[in-house]
Amino acid sequence: MSEIHVRVLRHSAFYSPLIVAIAGGFLRDEGLKPSYSIATPDKTVPGGIADGSVQVAQSAVATSWMLMEQGETPNYVHFAQINERDGFFLAGRKAEPAFAWKNLIGKKVLVDHFFQPLAMFKYALHQQGVAFDQIDAVDAGDVGAIDQAFRRGEADYVHQQGPAPQQLEKDGTGFVVASVGDVIGPVAFSSLCASREWLASDMAQAFMRAYRKARQYVIESEAREIARVEAEFFPHIDRDVLTHTIAGYQRLGCWAPDARITREAYERTLDVFEYSGLITRRHAYDDVVTLPPDE
Repeated sequence: MSEIHVRVLRHSAFYSPLIVAIAGGFLRDEGLKPSYSIATPDKTVPGGIADGSVQVAQSAVATSWMLMEQGETPNYVHFAQINERDGFFLAGRKAEPAFAWKNLIGKKVLVDHFFQPLAMFKYALHQQGVAFDQIDAVDAGDVGAIDQAFRRGEADYVHQQGPAPQQLEKDGTGFVVASVGDVIGPVAFSSLCASREWLASDMAQAFMRAYRKARQYVIESEAREIARVEAEFFPHIDRDVLTHTIAGYQRLGCWAPDARITREAYERTLDVFEYSGLITRRHAYDDVVTLPPDE
């Protein structure tokens, strides 16, 4: 077995194609022994790729733009998509079957202020005719702090990635009222990245074979079965909640059959970041994205 280390920026059922590649034994079937970690300020994606401790990482094309805006050249390239939709939801204090985004005007909303979720949220508001400054957007901190703040009753709505809002529903604390991904449509949201050197290796070919199989599995399988396979990665999440979350991402179309990062999705994400003023130019696709190693 060859060891392969995967580092992720965030941990969520949203990234089930990658998680299942590990938990479902697809990497092992290709002779790869995987390990998995969540990035920290001391153990970053670029740092791990640079020192060789990380072979593959979950990231986003926008992370490359942020570096390029600072005059830096990323030491990694994005070679496959994980999600082609934003995976964040809005939850409120009550069920709102006829929810409209204008309902947020004048309300206190706990918004995830990490750069990409925030940019997507602002763009979704814009698409729905609501300006960001029309809501009382609260930055409570990291994902745990956001969740705890809502549970303490500190806002009318909360902006979270699954399965956090689905767990709120299970606990009777909140109700999912909207999906950011429904509003924006296909984007290059989250992706797999690695060094160009590693992508030329036999290990990269083996990884991609495993990832394609895992991706097809999460597209075609029942959500409950996927939840069973990856349950060890979510020990504190109720199994029914995990199942509900995965089913929601399947319905949303997050996991498209084509593993490539398309130019169309890439350009749409540029639109989102231009609107928020986070980029000063439209960074070229070929500077950021490459084909999967088996193509």
